[in-house]
Amino acid sequence: MEAGGKLYFASDLHLGFPDWASSLERERMFVDWLEMARRDASAIFLLGDMFEFWHEWKRVVPRGHVRFLGKIGELTDAGLPVYYFTGNHDLWVDDYLPRETGATLVRDRMVWEQGGKRFFLHHGDGLGPGDLNYKRLKRLFRNRALRWLLARLHPNFTVGLALRWSGSSREADKDRSFKGQEGEWLLRYARRKLESEHYDFFVFGHRHIPYRVELGQGSVCLNLGDWLEHFTYGVYDGQELRLERWRQRQVAPAAS
Repeated sequence: MEAGGKLYFASDLHLGFPDWASSLERERMFVDWLEMARRDASAIFLLGDMFEFWHEWKRVVPRGHVRFLGKIGELTDAGLPVYYFTGNHDLWVDDYLPRETGATLVRDRMVWEQGGKRFFLHHGDGLGPGDLNYKRLKRLFRNRALRWLLARLHPNFTVGLALRWSGSSREADKDRSFKGQEGEWLLRYARRKLESEHYDFFVFGHRHIPYRVELGQGSVCLNLGDWLEHFTYGVYDGQELRLERWRQRQVAPAAS
C-alpha cells in the first residue's frame, strides 16, 4: 500500500429513493464522504446499489445524480481508482457509467490482494443458501432478450415500473435485524469459502445491516450497512479493517 494510502468501501446509497429531496440530501453527504476519502485513499470500492434503479438505453440514462457521477469522474481524472460493483438495483449498468466517470465496472466478485492480505468483495446478492426465488429472478434480469425488450420501452414506463416494483419488494423485506452467526447467510457463505481458500477479509453490502464479525482463522467479515439509515462504510488502513459511520462516529460490532 502506498504511504498514507487506505482502501475505502461503501454500498447501498440508493439514490432516487424515496423522493428527490431526501435523495439529494444523501447524495450531497456522500459526495462529502468521497471528498474525505480522496485525501488518503489508494482506491475506493462502491459495492453496489448506489442507485435505487439504473438502466441505460443507447442514448438515454436516468436523470439526476449529477453530483455523485461528477465527483467520481473528478476522482478518476485525478488518478484515484474507483471500482463500481453492480448490485441487484443497478445491475443494468452498461458502458455509459464507466465511460463517463472513469470507474472500473465489476459485475460479480473481485479478489483484491494488497500488502499480503486477500479481500473477497461482492455486493452480496444471490450468495449463500436459500433465497431461490431471487436467484431465479436475477438470472432472468440478466437475460439478453429481456434487456433488449426493456430497451424498446419508453424510459418513463420502464423507470416507473421498476421503482414501483422496488418499493413493493422493500415493503416485503422490512426485517433488517441481525440474525446471528447462523442466520446471516453471508456469514455462512464466507465460512464455506474459507473451507477451500483463505481470505483475510470479506466485504459485502446488500443486507443494509452494518456488522463486523470475526470468522476465525484470522478472517473478518464486514457488512457495509447502508446510506439510508446507518451511513456506514469500511476503511482499511493497511493493518485493520474497520466499520465507521460518516461524520467520524465509530460503529460497534454486531452481537455474535
